Amino acid sequence: MENYIVEWLSLIFRWLHVITGIAWIGASFYFIWLDNQLEMPPEWKRTQGIKGELWAIHGGGIYEVSKYALAPAKMPETLHWFKWEAYATWLTGMVLLTVIYYFGAESYLIDPDIASLEKSQAILLGLSSIFGSYIIYEFLCRGLAGKDSRYLAIILIMVGAVIAFTLTQLFSGRGAYIHFGAIIGTLMVGNVFRVIMPSQRALLNAIEKQETLDPKWGQRAKLHSTHNTYLTLPIIFIMISTHYPMTYSHSYNWMILIAVIAITASARHFFVLRHKKIFKPIILLGALSCTVILAILINPISPSRMVDSPTTDPNTLALNVRDIVERRCSSCHSSNPTDDVFTVAAAGLKLDTMTEVRQWASRIKIRTVDSKDMPFMNKTGMLPEEREILGQWILVGAPLPN
Repeated sequence: MENYIVEWLSLIFRWLHVITGIAWIGASFYFIWLDNQLEMPPEWKRTQGIKGELWAIHGGGIYEVSKYALAPAKMPETLHWFKWEAYATWLTGMVLLTVIYYFGAESYLIDPDIASLEKSQAILLGLSSIFGSYIIYEFLCRGLAGKDSRYLAIILIMVGAVIAFTLTQLFSGRGAYIHFGAIIGTLMVGNVFRVIMPSQRALLNAIEKQETLDPKWGQRAKLHSTHNTYLTLPIIFIMISTHYPMTYSHSYNWMILIAVIAITASARHFFVLRHKKIFKPIILLGALSCTVILAILINPISPSRMVDSPTTDPNTLALNVRDIVERRCSSCHSSNPTDDVFTVAAAGLKLDTMTEVRQWASRIKIRTVDSKDMPFMNKTGMLPEEREILGQWILVGAPLPN
């Protein structure tokens, strides 16, 4: 019953996390685009303090948007704020992290082959990495590194590489990736909570008190908002990476993570420049080329390596595979799982018969033979020799036993 409740909590908060994340990222993308598309307004608007304007058509209507250099002469009664999307995304994400990776730390977070951690130690290290990274980020942004965006970006990538490497030496590959995503999400919501919102409140307070308006409030808020837009694509990749073990299960998983972050941030930079009518296809071409190179470099065991393994009679090979699947896989992947975590067939994949095993042969090769991501955390203790037998069986055409 407990596992059933956890599954429902996971479903509900994952759904909410995706919904609020879409709202937050959508707003981020829109306002960065909007700010970069603003054009110089006519003189009569400039005299009213309007810095830029945009005309757009959508949904059968024509819109006029204006941005003030500081503030209008009189504030409107209704002023829309954009903050709850960010807060809700972070809160649902932390709940999801707790439900899956902290309640189920023994299954999802701790890998004995990487580090022998107690559950409490793993949770403490996880939370420390999230909030400690934010403190480092704040220190860098407020220090000398914050004076130059390019200098800051280089330092952040270097620090990020150190953090990514450290996480992969403490947690399972999956757990390390998710915690790096939680770190990015915390940086982003911290920008909203500690920089963007206070700057906007300071601006409004000065307007109400009729004090001199400081343009630095708006500039600082925009800077951190720009930081957030470059972090959106990396965090989306991390959210979906748990479905692709060739990334997080790789021996150089931390390097792959940093490379993907750099590639996706570069792709985002291309579109930010494009908004400003600066067309630099070399950036997008470079990102695509790096993606192809990365995909080639992380290609798992190639079929040529499996050819050298001893050949076996196809029927005997099939019988050996059936035995391996029954002992190592069926506890999670069957009509009636016996695993203590998965009470229904994991991912809906059932391996009750050799026909079903053959049906999923290509997936077994990727997840079990190549990336060694399955069995999950190798809970059933599959041996390297057994993986070789599975690989050889697939190589010769996945024959069924007589």
